[in-house]
Amino acid sequence: MNPNGYQQLLVTGGGGYVGSALVPALLDAGYRVRVLDTFWYGKQVFGDYVQRSELELLDVDLRDSKRVGEAMKGVDAVIHLACISNDPSFELNPNLGKSINYDCFAGLVDGAVNAGVKRFIYASSSSIYGVKETPDVREDAEPLPLTDYSRFKLDCERDLLARADVRGMDRVIIRPATVCGYAPRLRLDLSVNILTIHALVNHKIRIFGGKQLRPNLNIKDMVRAYLTFLAAPAAKVDREAFNVGFQNLAIEKIAFLVRDTI
Repeated sequence: MNPNGYQQLLVTGGGGYVGSALVPALLDAGYRVRVLDTFWYGKQVFGDYVQRSELELLDVDLRDSKRVGEAMKGVDAVIHLACISNDPSFELNPNLGKSINYDCFAGLVDGAVNAGVKRFIYASSSSIYGVKETPDVREDAEPLPLTDYSRFKLDCERDLLARADVRGMDRVIIRPATVCGYAPRLRLDLSVNILTIHALVNHKIRIFGGKQLRPNLNIKDMVRAYLTFLAAPAAKVDREAFNVGFQNLAIEKIAFLVRDTI
């Protein structure tokens, strides 16, 4: 049991890239985990962990507020990962993206508050900052989202912090860099991963520009961050936003690192 005494967690979008690495780590840390997901990519991402009695998989659409509210019963802490997870995917169907990434957010928070959830951890994005000249952007930098995806991420942050009726629920905002590395539900549209798959499959890495900086974060560090924010005392994290990243590297530099490694 962690220092805050949480036992039952709800992870929305737990069947995705980060979730497929995070959920097993949470189980190994002694938590009971309820995953709420549409499982568009299947439930096989958890391997032998699906046999664990501490893992519960709920095939629920985030926009079904009634079922979401039912899923919150008995939950101590929520990690909200679920979303249409990048600009190109969002732009394929902006109305679908808005309905998932923003419109249903208030109902999700309502469900958490009504169920007496003690901590709500929201996965926002470093993209809310837009493009900055400063090489290392801190949390107090002015947000300048450039796309609907990043704008709705910021809107959710603001809505979460503006709520007055949270009944003592801690609210923690995480702004991850671009995640990279292997997970069972792998994504190959992220900078390090896509350069790596080009090297492995095409034996040639093609980049456009190359001088642009991209903040990166290994998925193992992303998982450790969520474990850290679950265990952190409320006085340190409540109503706070945290950048979570490792390196700001130029795409060209990443390409050479991939080439030399592969």
